[in-house]
Amino acid sequence: MKINDFNFAGHKAIVRVDFNVPLDENGHVTDDTRIRGALPTLKKVLADGGALIMMSHMGKPKGKVKPELSLSQIVKNVSDALGVEVKFAKDAGHADAEAAALKGGEALLLENLRYYPEEEGKPVGVEKGTPEYDAAKAEMKNRQKDFAKKLASYADVYVNDAFGTAHRKHASTAVIADYFDADHKMLGFLMEKEVTAINNVLKNAQHPFTAIIGGSKVSSKLGVIKNLLDKVDNLIIGGGMGYTFIKAQGGKIGKSLHEDDLMPEALNVMAAAKEKGVNLSLSVATVCGKDFSNDTERKTFPIDQIPDEWEGMDASEESIKAWKKIILASKTILWNGPVGVFELENFAKGTGEIAKAVAQATQENGAYSLVGGGDSVAAVNKFGLADKVSYVSTGGGAMLEAIEGKVLPGVAAIEK
Repeated sequence: MKINDFNFAGHKAIVRVDFNVPLDENGHVTDDTRIRGALPTLKKVLADGGALIMMSHMGKPKGKVKPELSLSQIVKNVSDALGVEVKFAKDAGHADAEAAALKGGEALLLENLRYYPEEEGKPVGVEKGTPEYDAAKAEMKNRQKDFAKKLASYADVYVNDAFGTAHRKHASTAVIADYFDADHKMLGFLMEKEVTAINNVLKNAQHPFTAIIGGSKVSSKLGVIKNLLDKVDNLIIGGGMGYTFIKAQGGKIGKSLHEDDLMPEALNVMAAAKEKGVNLSLSVATVCGKDFSNDTERKTFPIDQIPDEWEGMDASEESIKAWKKIILASKTILWNGPVGVFELENFAKGTGEIAKAVAQATQENGAYSLVGGGDSVAAVNKFGLADKVSYVSTGGGAMLEAIEGKVLPGVAAIEK
Protein backbone atom coordinates (compact mmCIF):
# COMPACT_ATOMS: atom_id res chain seq x y z
CA MET A 1 0.00 0.00 0.00
CA LYS A 2 1.21 3.51 -0.84
CA ILE A 3 0.73 6.06 1.92
CA ASN A 4 -0.65 8.64 -0.49
CA ASP A 5 -3.45 6.25 -1.45
CA PHE A 6 -4.50 5.50 2.12
CA ASN A 7 -7.12 7.46 4.05
CA PHE A 8 -6.33 7.33 7.78
CA ALA A 9 -9.80 8.56 8.85
CA GLY A 10 -11.18 6.17 11.47
CA HIS A 11 -7.83 4.43 11.85
CA LYS A 12 -5.12 4.33 14.49
CA ALA A 13 -1.67 4.41 12.88
CA ILE A 14 1.52 3.39 14.67
CA VAL A 15 4.44 5.09 12.92
CA ARG A 16 8.09 4.14 13.40
CA VAL A 17 10.01 7.42 13.21
CA ASP A 18 13.65 8.25 13.78
CA PHE A 19 13.61 10.78 16.62
CA ASN A 20 17.16 9.92 17.69
CA VAL A 21 17.99 13.63 17.83
CA PRO A 22 21.01 15.21 19.55
CA LEU A 23 20.41 16.74 22.99
CA ASP A 24 22.54 19.12 25.05
CA GLU A 25 23.43 18.52 28.71
CA ASN A 26 20.08 20.01 29.75
CA GLY A 27 18.05 17.68 27.52
CA HIS A 28 17.28 20.33 24.90
CA VAL A 29 17.18 19.36 21.21
CA THR A 30 20.14 20.90 19.35
CA ASP A 31 19.12 19.75 15.84
CA ASP A 32 15.52 18.89 14.94
CA THR A 33 16.23 17.79 11.34
CA ARG A 34 14.94 14.26 11.98
CA ILE A 35 11.73 15.52 13.55
CA ARG A 36 11.09 17.82 10.60
CA GLY A 37 11.88 14.99 8.18
CA ALA A 38 9.00 12.90 9.54
CA LEU A 39 6.39 15.69 9.44
CA PRO A 40 4.86 14.98 5.99
CA THR A 41 3.94 11.45 7.09
CA LEU A 42 2.76 12.42 10.57
CA LYS A 43 0.71 15.35 9.33
CA LYS A 44 -0.94 13.18 6.65
CA VAL A 45 -2.24 10.82 9.36
CA LEU A 46 -3.62 13.71 11.45
CA ALA A 47 -5.01 15.67 8.49
CA ASP A 48 -6.98 12.62 7.37
CA GLY A 49 -8.49 12.42 10.85
CA GLY A 50 -6.49 9.43 12.00
CA ALA A 51 -5.08 8.84 15.49
CA LEU A 52 -1.28 8.94 15.55
CA ILE A 53 1.02 6.81 17.68
CA MET A 54 4.74 7.55 17.25
CA MET A 55 7.54 5.23 18.33
CA SER A 56 11.30 5.71 18.17
CA HIS A 57 14.60 4.89 19.85
CA MET A 58 17.12 7.33 21.26
CA GLY A 59 20.77 6.49 21.78
CA LYS A 60 21.96 3.09 22.98
CA PRO A 61 20.49 2.33 26.41
CA LYS A 62 20.93 -1.41 25.68
CA GLY A 63 17.72 -2.56 27.31
CA LYS A 64 18.04 -0.38 30.41
CA VAL A 65 16.11 2.70 31.49
CA LYS A 66 18.38 5.74 31.23
CA PRO A 67 16.61 9.05 32.01
CA GLU A 68 19.05 11.03 29.86
CA LEU A 69 17.78 9.06 26.84
CA SER A 70 14.08 9.45 27.57
CA LEU A 71 11.90 10.64 24.69
CA SER A 72 9.88 12.65 27.23
CA GLN A 73 12.51 15.35 26.66
CA ILE A 74 11.39 15.94 23.07
CA VAL A 75 7.59 15.94 23.56
CA LYS A 76 7.41 19.74 23.36
CA ASN A 77 9.55 19.82 20.19
CA VAL A 78 7.32 17.25 18.51
CA SER A 79 4.16 19.04 19.70
CA ASP A 80 5.40 22.37 18.31
CA ALA A 81 6.39 20.78 15.00
CA LEU A 82 3.08 18.97 14.57
CA GLY A 83 0.87 21.79 15.84
CA VAL A 84 -1.00 19.47 18.23
CA GLU A 85 -0.39 18.57 21.87
CA VAL A 86 1.45 15.25 21.94
CA LYS A 87 0.61 12.88 24.79
CA PHE A 88 3.35 10.66 26.23
CA ALA A 89 3.30 6.99 27.25
CA LYS A 90 5.95 6.30 29.89
CA ASP A 91 5.93 2.55 29.20
CA ALA A 92 5.96 1.58 25.53
CA GLY A 93 5.34 -2.05 26.45
CA HIS A 94 2.16 -1.27 28.39
CA ALA A 95 0.54 1.65 26.58
CA ASP A 96 -2.80 -0.10 25.97
CA ALA A 97 -4.87 2.47 27.86
CA GLU A 98 -3.19 5.50 26.27
CA ALA A 99 -3.57 4.01 22.78
CA ALA A 100 -7.21 3.03 23.33
CA ALA A 101 -8.11 6.52 24.55
CA LEU A 102 -6.60 8.22 21.51
CA LYS A 103 -9.11 9.93 19.21
CA GLY A 104 -8.83 11.06 15.58
CA GLY A 105 -6.52 14.06 15.21
CA GLU A 106 -4.70 13.24 18.46
CA ALA A 107 -1.08 12.12 18.84
CA LEU A 108 0.81 9.92 21.28
CA LEU A 109 4.58 9.36 21.63
CA LEU A 110 5.85 6.13 23.20
CA GLU A 111 8.91 5.98 25.47
CA ASN A 112 12.32 4.98 24.05
CA LEU A 113 11.91 1.53 22.45
CA ARG A 114 15.49 0.54 23.30
CA TYR A 115 14.68 0.62 27.01
CA TYR A 116 13.35 -2.85 26.18
CA PRO A 117 15.92 -5.54 25.20
CA GLU A 118 13.18 -7.12 23.07
CA GLU A 119 13.37 -4.21 20.61
CA GLU A 120 16.84 -5.13 19.37
CA GLY A 121 16.35 -8.82 20.15
CA LYS A 122 19.85 -9.40 21.53
CA PRO A 123 20.43 -11.62 24.57
CA VAL A 124 21.63 -9.61 27.55
CA GLY A 125 24.34 -10.72 29.98
CA VAL A 126 25.23 -13.93 28.14
CA GLU A 127 28.56 -14.56 26.41
CA LYS A 128 28.48 -15.18 22.65
CA GLY A 129 29.54 -18.61 21.40
CA THR A 130 28.26 -20.50 24.45
CA PRO A 131 25.32 -22.98 24.63
CA GLU A 132 23.68 -20.55 27.06
CA TYR A 133 23.87 -17.82 24.41
CA ASP A 134 22.10 -19.97 21.80
CA ALA A 135 19.31 -20.78 24.24
CA ALA A 136 19.02 -17.13 25.30
CA LYS A 137 18.95 -16.05 21.66
CA ALA A 138 16.05 -18.39 20.87
CA GLU A 139 14.16 -17.17 23.93
CA MET A 140 14.83 -13.53 23.05
CA LYS A 141 13.53 -14.10 19.51
CA ASN A 142 10.20 -15.21 20.99
CA ARG A 143 10.17 -12.27 23.37
CA GLN A 144 10.88 -9.94 20.44
CA LYS A 145 7.86 -11.33 18.57
CA ASP A 146 5.69 -10.79 21.65
CA PHE A 147 6.95 -7.21 22.01
CA ALA A 148 6.26 -6.50 18.32
CA LYS A 149 2.79 -8.03 18.67
CA LYS A 150 2.09 -5.78 21.67
CA LEU A 151 3.17 -2.65 19.73
CA ALA A 152 1.01 -3.77 16.79
CA SER A 153 -2.02 -4.18 19.07
CA TYR A 154 -2.14 -0.42 19.69
CA ALA A 155 -3.13 0.34 16.07
CA ASP A 156 -4.66 -1.10 12.90
CA VAL A 157 -2.16 0.50 10.48
CA TYR A 158 1.65 0.36 10.52
CA VAL A 159 3.86 2.94 8.83
CA ASN A 160 7.67 2.75 8.76
CA ASP A 161 9.24 6.15 8.17
CA ALA A 162 12.59 5.54 9.92
CA PHE A 163 15.14 5.01 7.17
CA GLY A 164 18.00 5.43 9.62
CA THR A 165 17.08 2.07 11.19
CA ALA A 166 15.82 0.31 8.03
CA HIS A 167 18.90 -1.95 8.05
CA ARG A 168 18.00 -3.29 11.51
CA LYS A 169 15.65 -6.25 12.01
CA HIS A 170 14.21 -4.85 15.23
CA ALA A 171 10.75 -5.35 16.71
CA SER A 172 9.54 -1.91 15.60
CA THR A 173 11.27 -1.77 12.21
CA ALA A 174 10.57 -5.21 10.73
CA VAL A 175 8.99 -7.83 13.02
CA ILE A 176 5.91 -5.69 13.72
CA ALA A 177 5.00 -5.68 10.03
CA ASP A 178 4.08 -9.39 10.26
CA TYR A 179 1.00 -8.41 12.26
CA PHE A 180 -0.50 -6.24 9.50
CA ASP A 181 -1.84 -7.27 6.11
CA ALA A 182 -0.55 -5.73 2.87
CA ASP A 183 -3.31 -3.11 2.83
CA HIS A 184 -2.50 -1.86 6.32
CA LYS A 185 1.30 -1.52 6.27
CA MET A 186 3.29 0.98 4.22
CA LEU A 187 6.40 3.10 3.93
CA GLY A 188 6.15 6.72 5.02
CA PHE A 189 6.94 9.61 2.68
CA LEU A 190 10.55 9.91 3.94
CA MET A 191 11.19 6.19 3.45
CA GLU A 192 9.67 6.31 -0.02
CA LYS A 193 11.99 9.18 -0.98
CA GLU A 194 15.03 7.35 0.40
CA VAL A 195 14.24 4.15 -1.50
CA THR A 196 13.59 6.12 -4.71
CA ALA A 197 16.88 8.03 -4.33
CA ILE A 198 18.87 4.82 -3.88
CA ASN A 199 17.14 3.19 -6.84
CA ASN A 200 17.98 6.27 -8.92
CA VAL A 201 21.68 5.66 -8.43
CA LEU A 202 21.79 1.86 -8.28
CA LYS A 203 19.18 0.87 -10.86
CA ASN A 204 18.36 3.92 -12.99
CA ALA A 205 21.66 5.80 -13.15
CA GLN A 206 22.51 7.92 -16.15
CA HIS A 207 26.13 7.77 -17.25
CA PRO A 208 28.82 8.85 -16.62
CA PHE A 209 28.16 7.66 -13.05
CA THR A 210 30.68 8.76 -10.41
CA ALA A 211 30.88 7.51 -6.82
CA ILE A 212 32.92 9.47 -4.28
CA ILE A 213 33.73 7.25 -1.31
CA GLY A 214 35.62 8.79 1.58
CA GLY A 215 35.97 8.34 5.31
CA SER A 216 38.56 6.76 7.53
CA LYS A 217 38.49 3.01 6.96
CA VAL A 218 38.46 0.70 3.93
CA SER A 219 37.03 -2.06 6.14
CA SER A 220 33.76 -0.19 6.73
CA LYS A 221 33.11 0.38 3.02
CA LEU A 222 34.79 -2.51 1.21
CA GLY A 223 31.47 -4.16 0.35
CA VAL A 224 30.12 -0.86 -0.97
CA ILE A 225 33.18 -0.31 -3.17
CA LYS A 226 33.01 -3.84 -4.61
CA ASN A 227 29.30 -3.54 -5.43
CA LEU A 228 29.80 -0.15 -7.09
CA LEU A 229 32.52 -1.46 -9.43
CA ASP A 230 29.79 -3.11 -11.53
CA LYS A 231 27.81 0.12 -11.76
CA VAL A 232 30.05 3.19 -11.93
CA ASP A 233 32.28 4.75 -14.58
CA ASN A 234 34.40 6.64 -12.03
CA LEU A 235 35.29 5.75 -8.46
CA ILE A 236 36.94 8.48 -6.40
CA ILE A 237 38.48 7.18 -3.18
CA GLY A 238 39.50 9.85 -0.69
CA GLY A 239 39.94 10.45 3.01
CA GLY A 240 41.80 8.12 5.34
CA MET A 241 40.95 5.01 3.34
CA GLY A 242 43.02 6.25 0.39
CA TYR A 243 46.31 5.72 2.26
CA THR A 244 45.75 1.95 2.44
CA PHE A 245 45.60 1.92 -1.37
CA ILE A 246 48.78 4.01 -1.64
CA LYS A 247 50.75 1.89 0.83
CA ALA A 248 49.58 -1.29 -0.91
CA GLN A 249 51.33 -0.02 -4.05
CA GLY A 250 54.57 0.63 -2.16
CA GLY A 251 54.02 4.31 -1.42
CA LYS A 252 55.32 6.08 1.68
CA ILE A 253 52.41 7.40 3.79
CA GLY A 254 54.16 8.55 6.98
CA LYS A 255 51.87 8.41 10.04
CA SER A 256 48.70 8.44 7.91
CA LEU A 257 45.74 6.30 8.86
CA HIS A 258 45.73 2.93 7.11
CA GLU A 259 44.84 -0.76 7.50
CA ASP A 260 47.71 -3.12 6.68
CA ASP A 261 45.47 -6.20 6.65
CA LEU A 262 43.29 -4.59 3.94
CA MET A 263 46.17 -3.90 1.54
CA PRO A 264 45.60 -7.13 -0.46
CA GLU A 265 41.92 -6.19 -0.81
CA ALA A 266 42.90 -2.70 -1.94
CA LEU A 267 45.06 -4.21 -4.71
CA ASN A 268 42.18 -6.54 -5.65
CA VAL A 269 39.84 -3.55 -5.94
CA MET A 270 42.31 -1.72 -8.20
CA ALA A 271 42.73 -4.80 -10.41
CA ALA A 272 38.95 -5.30 -10.63
CA ALA A 273 38.44 -1.63 -11.52
CA LYS A 274 40.99 -1.92 -14.32
CA GLU A 275 39.37 -5.12 -15.61
CA LYS A 276 35.89 -3.55 -15.59
CA GLY A 277 37.05 -0.30 -17.19
CA VAL A 278 36.32 1.80 -14.11
CA ASN A 279 38.43 4.92 -13.65
CA LEU A 280 39.61 4.61 -10.03
CA SER A 281 40.97 7.96 -8.90
CA LEU A 282 43.10 8.40 -5.77
CA SER A 283 44.51 11.62 -4.35
CA VAL A 284 47.73 12.73 -6.05
CA ALA A 285 48.93 14.94 -3.21
CA THR A 286 47.82 15.49 0.34
CA VAL A 287 47.82 18.26 2.93
CA CYS A 288 49.66 16.84 5.94
CA GLY A 289 49.96 17.77 9.59
CA LYS A 290 52.69 17.06 12.14
CA ASP A 291 50.03 16.18 14.73
CA PHE A 292 46.33 15.36 14.68
CA SER A 293 45.17 18.82 15.69
CA ASN A 294 43.67 21.86 14.00
CA ASP A 295 46.59 24.20 14.64
CA THR A 296 49.42 21.82 13.78
CA GLU A 297 52.00 22.75 11.14
CA ARG A 298 50.74 22.03 7.60
CA LYS A 299 52.57 21.02 4.46
CA THR A 300 51.59 19.41 1.15
CA PHE A 301 53.38 16.29 -0.12
CA PRO A 302 52.89 13.89 -3.04
CA ILE A 303 50.50 11.19 -1.77
CA ASP A 304 53.16 8.45 -2.01
CA GLN A 305 56.04 10.48 -0.57
CA ILE A 306 54.84 11.51 2.90
CA PRO A 307 57.76 11.75 5.40
CA ASP A 308 57.63 9.52 8.48
CA GLU A 309 56.76 12.30 10.93
CA TRP A 310 53.85 13.68 8.86
CA GLU A 311 50.22 12.54 8.63
CA GLY A 312 47.83 12.93 5.68
CA MET A 313 44.89 15.11 6.75
CA ASP A 314 43.18 16.60 3.68
CA ALA A 315 43.02 16.38 -0.11
CA SER A 316 45.28 18.89 -1.84
CA GLU A 317 44.23 21.51 -4.38
CA GLU A 318 45.81 19.39 -7.12
CA SER A 319 43.69 16.38 -6.13
CA ILE A 320 40.50 18.43 -5.87
CA LYS A 321 41.14 19.93 -9.32
CA ALA A 322 41.36 16.43 -10.85
CA TRP A 323 38.29 15.19 -8.97
CA LYS A 324 36.26 18.28 -9.81
CA LYS A 325 36.85 17.64 -13.51
CA ILE A 326 35.45 14.11 -13.13
CA ILE A 327 32.47 15.28 -11.03
CA LEU A 328 31.46 18.07 -13.42
CA ALA A 329 31.42 15.62 -16.34
CA SER A 330 29.07 13.23 -14.49
CA LYS A 331 25.34 12.67 -14.90
CA THR A 332 24.88 10.62 -11.69
CA ILE A 333 26.85 11.25 -8.49
CA LEU A 334 26.89 9.30 -5.24
CA TRP A 335 28.87 10.80 -2.36
CA ASN A 336 29.50 9.09 0.96
CA GLY A 337 32.30 10.17 3.28
CA PRO A 338 34.67 13.14 3.62
CA VAL A 339 38.01 13.43 1.80
CA GLY A 340 39.82 14.92 4.80
CA VAL A 341 39.57 15.43 8.55
CA PHE A 342 36.42 17.47 8.12
CA GLU A 343 35.88 18.11 11.83
CA LEU A 344 39.10 20.18 11.98
CA GLU A 345 38.54 23.54 10.28
CA ASN A 346 42.05 23.76 8.80
CA PHE A 347 41.64 20.37 7.13
CA ALA A 348 38.03 20.74 5.94
CA LYS A 349 38.73 22.55 2.65
CA GLY A 350 38.90 19.45 0.45
CA THR A 351 35.54 18.13 1.65
CA GLY A 352 34.01 21.58 1.20
CA GLU A 353 35.29 21.78 -2.38
CA ILE A 354 33.81 18.35 -3.13
CA ALA A 355 30.46 19.59 -1.77
CA LYS A 356 30.61 22.64 -4.05
CA ALA A 357 31.54 20.55 -7.10
CA VAL A 358 28.65 18.10 -6.51
CA ALA A 359 26.24 21.03 -6.14
CA GLN A 360 27.60 22.68 -9.30
CA ALA A 361 27.24 19.48 -11.32
CA THR A 362 23.65 19.18 -10.10
CA GLN A 363 22.58 22.79 -10.64
CA GLU A 364 24.47 23.65 -13.82
CA ASN A 365 24.83 20.31 -15.60
CA GLY A 366 21.63 18.53 -14.55
CA ALA A 367 23.36 15.66 -12.75
CA TYR A 368 21.42 13.54 -10.23
CA SER A 369 23.29 13.63 -6.90
CA LEU A 370 22.72 11.56 -3.77
CA VAL A 371 24.65 12.55 -0.63
CA GLY A 372 24.73 10.37 2.49
CA GLY A 373 26.83 9.75 5.57
CA GLY A 374 27.24 12.06 8.56
CA ASP A 375 30.21 14.15 7.43
CA SER A 376 29.06 14.43 3.81
CA VAL A 377 25.66 15.62 4.99
CA ALA A 378 27.35 17.99 7.47
CA ALA A 379 29.44 19.39 4.62
CA VAL A 380 26.51 20.22 2.34
CA ASN A 381 24.68 21.73 5.31
CA LYS A 382 27.70 23.74 6.48
CA PHE A 383 28.14 25.35 3.07
CA GLY A 384 24.39 25.87 2.59
CA LEU A 385 24.26 23.43 -0.32
CA ALA A 386 21.71 20.86 0.92
CA ASP A 387 19.06 22.27 -1.42
CA LYS A 388 21.54 22.36 -4.31
CA VAL A 389 21.98 18.57 -4.53
CA SER A 390 19.26 16.16 -5.63
CA TYR A 391 18.82 14.27 -2.37
CA VAL A 392 20.41 14.17 1.09
CA SER A 393 19.95 10.80 2.79
CA THR A 394 18.96 10.65 6.45
CA GLY A 395 20.40 7.19 7.09
CA GLY A 396 24.13 6.61 6.88
CA GLY A 397 24.27 2.92 7.81
CA ALA A 398 21.06 2.02 5.99
CA MET A 399 22.20 3.83 2.86
CA LEU A 400 25.57 2.07 2.93
CA GLU A 401 23.97 -1.36 3.25
CA ALA A 402 21.56 -0.62 0.41
CA ILE A 403 24.46 0.52 -1.81
CA GLU A 404 26.32 -2.64 -0.83
CA GLY A 405 23.43 -4.57 -2.34
CA LYS A 406 21.98 -5.85 0.93
CA VAL A 407 18.25 -6.20 1.52
CA LEU A 408 16.98 -3.71 4.11
CA PRO A 409 14.72 -5.55 6.61
CA GLY A 410 12.65 -2.42 7.25
CA VAL A 411 11.78 -2.15 3.57
CA ALA A 412 11.45 -5.88 2.88
CA ALA A 413 8.98 -6.31 5.77
CA ILE A 414 6.60 -3.84 4.11
CA GLU A 415 6.99 -5.24 0.61
CA LYS A 416 6.46 -8.94 1.40
